[in-house]
Amino acid sequence: MSAVLSSNDPTTAGAPPSSLQDFWRSFSANRGALGGLVFLVLVVLAALLAGVLAPHSPIEQYRDALLAPPMWHADGSARFPLGTDDVGRDILSRLLHGARLSLAIGVVAVALSMLPGIVLGLLAAFFPRRLGVAILRVMDVMLALPSLLLAIAVVAVLGPGLFNTMLAIAIVSIPGYVRLVRASALGELQKDYVIASRLAGAGPLRLMFDTVLPNCMAPVIVTATMGFSEAILTAAALGFLGLGAQPPMPEWGTMLASARDYIERANWVVTLPGLAILSTVLAINLMGDGLRDALDPKLKKLQ
Repeated sequence: MSAVLSSNDPTTAGAPPSSLQDFWRSFSANRGALGGLVFLVLVVLAALLAGVLAPHSPIEQYRDALLAPPMWHADGSARFPLGTDDVGRDILSRLLHGARLSLAIGVVAVALSMLPGIVLGLLAAFFPRRLGVAILRVMDVMLALPSLLLAIAVVAVLGPGLFNTMLAIAIVSIPGYVRLVRASALGELQKDYVIASRLAGAGPLRLMFDTVLPNCMAPVIVTATMGFSEAILTAAALGFLGLGAQPPMPEWGTMLASARDYIERANWVVTLPGLAILSTVLAINLMGDGLRDALDPKLKKLQ
C-alpha cells in the first residue's frame, strides 16, 4: 500500500520540474548564454568591489608616469598593471570604476524606458480608438529619427551630463517597448481567460496589470536585456562625442574620447576601454539570446 502511495505522490523524484527549473535547463543548454552570464556576473562584482580592487584612485594623476605602458610591456611595471593615460591616471582603476557608471546607466535607462513603455503600450491596446492612435503617432514620429541622432538632440537640449544621458537613452528606447507591449496585449485580449475575467467583473486596471501584463512579460524581459547593451553603447557614443558623462568621471566612452589622439603612440589607452565595452555588450547580447530561447515556448519545442 505504501509503495502505491509513494508512486502517486507528486513530491517524489518523478514529479515534473518546476517552471524555474525548466527555465534554467533551457537557459544553461545555451553555452554562449551561460558564458555571457558568468562574464556579466564578474563585471558586476568588479564594479561593486571597485573601491577594493582598484589599486589607485580613478582621478588621481601621476605626473611621473604619463602614458606608462602595461606591465607586460618591456617598459611596464606592476605599479600600473594596465598602464596610465595621457595625464597619468591608472587605467585599471578607471576601468573598474567606469564599470559602475556603465552598468548604472544601463539599469537606469532601461527602467526609465520600460516602465512608461509598458503603461503606454497597455493603454494603446485597451483603448485603441481614444488613446491608441495618438500614442502610436507620437511613437512613429520618434521612430522616424535615428536613435543616436534623437539622443544627441535630447542631450543638446538638456545639457551634457550623466543623468541627462540616462534620460536621453530612455526617451529613445520608449517606442520599442510601447509597440512590443501593445502587440503582445492585443494578442492576449482575444483569449478565453481575459474574456472570463471581463465577465467576472474585472476592471480595466485589473485586466491590464493583473491579467494581461504577466503574460506579456517574457518578450519584454528579452527586449530589456538587449536594451541594456544598447544603452551602454549609446552612452559610450555620447561620451565619445563629449555629450555624456563629463571628465574626470571614468566612463568608458569618455575614456575613449580622451585617448583617441594617442591611438598610434600608446594604443593600450584606446584598446582597453574599447575591449571593455565590446566584451560587456557581447556578454549581454549572448545572455539575451539565451533568455529568448528559454522564455519562448516555440523555440523550446525546437530544442
